[in-house]
This record gives sequence, structure tokens and C-alpha cells, in this order.
Amino acid sequence: MNPLTSLLKNNAIAIVDGALATELERRGCDLNDALWSAKVLMEQPEIIRQVHLDYFNAGADFAITASYQATVEGFAKRGLNKNEALALMQKSVQIAQGARDEFWSNENNRANRVRPLVAGSVGPYGAFLADGSEYRGDYKLSEQELMDFHRPRVEALIASGADLLACETIPCLIEAQALIKLLGEFPNTSAWFCFSAKDNEHICNGEKIADCAAWLDPFPQVAAVGINCTSPLYISSLIREIKKNTGKPIIVYPNSGEVYDAETNTWHGETSCDAFGLQSKVWFENGATIIGGCCRTTPDHIREVKNWAQAADHRP
Repeated sequence: MNPLTSLLKNNAIAIVDGALATELERRGCDLNDALWSAKVLMEQPEIIRQVHLDYFNAGADFAITASYQATVEGFAKRGLNKNEALALMQKSVQIAQGARDEFWSNENNRANRVRPLVAGSVGPYGAFLADGSEYRGDYKLSEQELMDFHRPRVEALIASGADLLACETIPCLIEAQALIKLLGEFPNTSAWFCFSAKDNEHICNGEKIADCAAWLDPFPQVAAVGINCTSPLYISSLIREIKKNTGKPIIVYPNSGEVYDAETNTWHGETSCDAFGLQSKVWFENGATIIGGCCRTTPDHIREVKNWAQAADHRP
């Protein structure tokens, strides 16, 4: 059931792709919008396909779909009905699958590679609010309300054939608990769970990552546990905390280290990912076996991870 098992059987390290939304911005898309990358899904899907393809060529074993910000409620504000919204979510999987299949159809790309997987992105409720809540986790919803919110997208991503789900940038344990309960309705599906963190030990709403990892550990549908969209400076410590509390594979895909301002939709501060390949080595040594990048990282960062992994004989 866990597609990561066979991937990690053949490779000591699996590589996640890098940023999607900020990479689309870098290529000229205007994402100053509540729908963020989901806006491009509506208007310029071909650019999304090209970004996926560039990440595969850089060495990624996964494409994370452009559904992070895609919700029935968000699309409804644009006048789309529920069926139209769900069709766009499914389209995000189809675009990633198309890019993967195009990449895999070239025999040269198969040398010493496993067939890449498509991970359906399930962003947090806070991403729909488009006010930075995914970096705070201060929304006051019950577990049942969170399940009801996430169900349509989870259903759409699974129905369209995503290999697994990427439950990512989760800022609070109750949201992970809601998603686990929801996954119980889809017993043949597995998902990785990545939290957003504010320091070396705590996820964004203040709970300890150690407690989150321990809580998730018993569930067979949890394919991996980790951290994303968090400064690289915190990653090693967070990995160690996770490792003490779960036997699951550990996944990390940090952002560039810059800080996002939700009011102006801009990034500020210094980048701390200038030596991404070397940082990946440290994260691997601390216990992470699935490594990639989040906001403001690029195909070049993912290529650095691949080059380091090859040089270290951790990949063929």
C-alpha cells in the first residue's frame, strides 16, 4: 500500500521536487491571488506541466500536484460550481501524470531511475484562507469540520489516480488527526504528513513535532512523516526529534529560508539554501531519506540534491 517502500528499497534517498508556485512566478505567472498556483491551473496548465518536467529532469522522484490551494470553496469564489472545481483538482493530477509519462517515455531517462510518482497535494485549511494561517495554525475548526473541508479534494485526487497524497504544510496536530480519520474512508491510499515549523522543536501553532510524530506513528496509511515550508536552519533538529518518535521514513522539503508576508504576498529576508546539496547531506545523516525543496527553491536546487546523492553513492 505504501508506494514509498519500493522506492526506498532501491534507493537510500528519494528526491522530492522543489517549489511550484514560486517557480511559476519566476517564469512570469502572476500569483498575487487567493488561488495562488490553482489560478495557473485554470489559466495556463501547460506551464505547470513544464515545471513538473523540469523537476523530473533535475532528478525528482515525485511530482507534487498543483492542488495545494485548490478547494471547492476557493474556486466557488471565482464562480465555478463544485463539479468544475473537482475537475480542476483532477486535472492537476493528470498534468503531473502527463509530464511523468513524457519523461519516462525517453529510454535514456530510465537509466538508474525508478519511475517517478505523483503525489496529490493536500494543503492545509489555512491555505484556503490565503492569509498566512498555514504558518500559524490558529483557525478554530473542529476535527469534523476539517474532515468535511478536505474530503472533496482528497476524493478527487484519489479518483484521478494519484499514487499517494502529500498532506503538507500542516500547522497543527488537529488537522493531521482530521486527515488521518478522513484517510480511513480510503483504506487503499497512503499519504505523507509534513508539518510547517516555527523553530527547532515546534510546529507553527506551538505543538512539539516529537508529539506529532509519535501520534502518527501507529497508522499504516502514513507513508512518511516530516517537515516542509520551513527554514533550512531548523531542519536537522526537527529530523532528530521526529526520528526519536517514529519508525516511518522521514521526509523534508524546506523553503529557501526567506519569510513570507501574507499581507503583501511577498518574501523577505536572506536565503539560507545556497548549499542545498551539502545541507541535504546533513539532513540525510540526521535521518531524512526523502529530500526536496519548497517555496523559492528551483530545479537547480533539486539537481544539487541529486548530484550530491550520486556522488555519495546513495543513488545509482
